[in-house]
Amino acid sequence: MNKTAIFPGSFDPFTKGHFNVVMRALHVFDKIIIAIGENTAKTRCFPVEKSMIEIRNVFRRNRKISVESYQNLTVDFMKKKKIKFMIRGLRNTTDFEFEKSVSQMNKILYPEIETIFIITDPTLAQISSTIVRDIYNNGGDIKEFLPS
Repeated sequence: MNKTAIFPGSFDPFTKGHFNVVMRALHVFDKIIIAIGENTAKTRCFPVEKSMIEIRNVFRRNRKISVESYQNLTVDFMKKKKIKFMIRGLRNTTDFEFEKSVSQMNKILYPEIETIFIITDPTLAQISSTIVRDIYNNGGDIKEFLPS
């Protein structure tokens, strides 16, 4: 049986922490779709199209990973694609509390869904897209926080 999972997020930008979660999830799933949610209520630092190109470049040699974008609810995207597994990365207990609530709401909206939590490698737990964006917006070098 082919097990496909979605790894949704804004990925603004896609960090080493995100990369770590994807690579570890490949031990569980046959295919992973990195899905960039387009939220019109949020102002992005990097355009979705640029993020998609950069993430595709990171995984260009891995045929098990694809990158797509979507609008509206993640569960609606999953239903459309007939995907029942969602991957979420956790850095700390704050992430867990938030993601637990979201996963419970998603389960109500899409009862077939299973959310799989992967705890980020401890050496990468301090990296967040928000902090990386702040460094970038203030002229700092963010290369060390992004996959090569």
